[in-house]
Amino acid sequence: MTRKKTSTAELPEVSVSDDGEVRHLHLGTPWIQGSMRVDEPFALELEYVQRMMAWLLFVEPASVSKRHAMQLGLGAGAITKFCHKKLRLCATAIELNPQVVAVCRQWFKLPPDGPKLRVVLADAAREIQNPMWLGTVDALAVDLYDHDAAAPVLDSPDFYADCRALLSEDGSMTVNLFGRSSSYEKSLQSMASAFGEDALWAFKPTREGNTVVLAQRTPTRPKRAELAARAEAIQARWDLPTAKWMRVFKPVA
Repeated sequence: MTRKKTSTAELPEVSVSDDGEVRHLHLGTPWIQGSMRVDEPFALELEYVQRMMAWLLFVEPASVSKRHAMQLGLGAGAITKFCHKKLRLCATAIELNPQVVAVCRQWFKLPPDGPKLRVVLADAAREIQNPMWLGTVDALAVDLYDHDAAAPVLDSPDFYADCRALLSEDGSMTVNLFGRSSSYEKSLQSMASAFGEDALWAFKPTREGNTVVLAQRTPTRPKRAELAARAEAIQARWDLPTAKWMRVFKPVA
């Protein structure tokens, strides 16, 4: 079934479709911009979204609830909901389209704003330059695509430099890259110019073609055994499929 919502002329129409037990969000096209399992609304349904949590590999699990996560591009709200409900940390989302926020609250179980959850209606490129955010974000999730899902909307060295400025010293940015291979290489170059090549890690692409790249504010090279132990702890605590991440996640350089 599909439920349509009206939006302004400048922004794509937001719609929702149900596929059995999974609900999807669309922006004017059949492309899926986010998903939720109806009977588990705070779990992470899509594989690439699960991989956007790879920053957990680089911090102590006991410190997670004291941290701040920010999502650029709300989608179906999966990352913000997971961070708020499962990780119990402070979560901020920045979204341009007010109808996306309304649909997430009506159909995707996005909780109302509160002391540890806030949705900021703004242009992400401008909002992340707000001095109030600088150095405050421990986990930055960037998933900014237009309705055609061809390439990231914001993907320049300057944009990634602004993202880096948001991060705390041990903070990380994860980015969903989806589209043509040439776009992927360009995105990597832009991130490397802002973070340095030694700060970049990447997963192999998912079956759907999503490649998640992680960039550290302060580059580290933990041993594989250390990462594997951290992955085991994460999987036990938050039920993320981190054990298999070790086979498909490695430094870019």
